[in-house]
Amino acid sequence: QVQLAESGGSSVQTGGSLRIACEASSFTYSNGAMAWFRQPPGKKREGVAILLFNGNRVAYSDSVKGRFTISRDSTKNTLYLQMNSLAPEDTAMYYCAARESGAGDLAFLLSRPDTFHHWGQGTQVTVSS
Repeated sequence: QVQLAESGGSSVQTGGSLRIACEASSFTYSNGAMAWFRQPPGKKREGVAILLFNGNRVAYSDSVKGRFTISRDSTKNTLYLQMNSLAPEDTAMYYCAARESGAGDLAFLLSRPDTFHHWGQGTQVTVSS
């Protein structure tokens, strides 16, 4: 059974950096994809960054492009999100998600959280001004 476990969420000051991680167990789909989504208080879930295993293609939402970096350590089955230049609007619960297959337009995949098969419980990131 696939399990995703996020960690690393914390409270930071504006302009600070944080790295969150998602350990995936029993997720062995070589053509799969993993992504980070976030849900700010009172708002709907939004895609942040996605990584395709085949070819290591990545994509980001416009709101985080240039500040966040998604990466994966396949030896540890762990997905990371390095977040720099954090701002209060980045405050949200961050979720890791996985798809058993991934191809095509990455921005489209990020806009469709309903197509991701597996989800973690989330890790809270709070940015104070």
